[in-house]
Amino acid sequence: MAERMALIDRVRTLIDDRSMVRTGSPVLLMVSGGSDSTALAYAAAELRDEGRLGTVTMLHVNHKLRGEASDGDAAFTRRLSAHLGIPLFDCEIDVPALLANGGNMEATAREERYRAVREALESTCSHTGYDLEDASAFTGHTADDRVESYFMRTIVGTGPGGLRAMSHVSWVNGCRICRPLLECSRDELREYIRSRPGAIADELGNLWREDATNGDTDHFRSYVRHELVPRAMERNPQLLATLTRTMNQIADEDDMLIARTKDLLVRFGVPLGSSPREGFIMSPEIGMEPKAMQRRVVYRLLSLMLPPTARIESASVEACVEAIGNHGYVANIQGDIAVSFNKHGLRLEPMAAFRARRNRV
Repeated sequence: MAERMALIDRVRTLIDDRSMVRTGSPVLLMVSGGSDSTALAYAAAELRDEGRLGTVTMLHVNHKLRGEASDGDAAFTRRLSAHLGIPLFDCEIDVPALLANGGNMEATAREERYRAVREALESTCSHTGYDLEDASAFTGHTADDRVESYFMRTIVGTGPGGLRAMSHVSWVNGCRICRPLLECSRDELREYIRSRPGAIADELGNLWREDATNGDTDHFRSYVRHELVPRAMERNPQLLATLTRTMNQIADEDDMLIARTKDLLVRFGVPLGSSPREGFIMSPEIGMEPKAMQRRVVYRLLSLMLPPTARIESASVEACVEAIGNHGYVANIQGDIAVSFNKHGLRLEPMAAFRARRNRV
């Protein structure tokens, strides 16, 4: 009981410290049926009953990827919703059908999932009288997830601030996404569920659902989870707490640099059209900034111009930085973006627009 209350206290404190909820505003829980999101549902129900959360709803998305197991997850989530008295948005998206003509499964599932999040939040807001920007969606991401992301990014490389691994609050598809369990371990959350009197179970007596693919070490995250992290924890049993502190420090510094980057964009940047995809020009004064800030500005510009799922290549960033102050410089980088520099500054634009402009000269 004491441990259960201590966990709720930590979750409550993190929600307050990170301003995850505006007073009385709707909260949507993203619940898959796994241990993390099941714990999220129980914790949110406790906070709702305390009056700390306003209208609470739940979203389950059945991606139709695991046959009967996916249907079992949905059935468990419906029981959990009824048990806690939390209204449920029960959504089915046939991801395999969407991939019939090709595409990335994880990216497609994520895109469809966050489209469902927005629709559920818009519906809740329309019934409660709140604006979408006032609402929040809670995910069940844990300290374990964050540490796994940290290791994954150290292996494949990452852009500015990437080693913060996950943010407590971010915006996806115009929705505020909050992670109130980000400083709790998966083991703590499972013990929290076990300690709850009357916790529901599935047809096999399990208090949460298990995804068999989580144990497949052919998947990158599962490999990190089952191979790398356990070995690191042999050296440092307090690894989760240690890296959480480290990532929070990285995040604090990253937030400061993000604010500085936004200031530089406002001061020196001019859009080349009504859409970010049409490009930007940065005043030559950007050349007076340290290269570290130049990289951040360029990274942000490329993130605006490229598709949301694109991984920004370090070679693209360095090509743009190299262009600054180098009159007559021209390069073609990822996404068929033309990079050039002249007396007006650094110019990023679609290559087709660059060629059309050159032909007019």
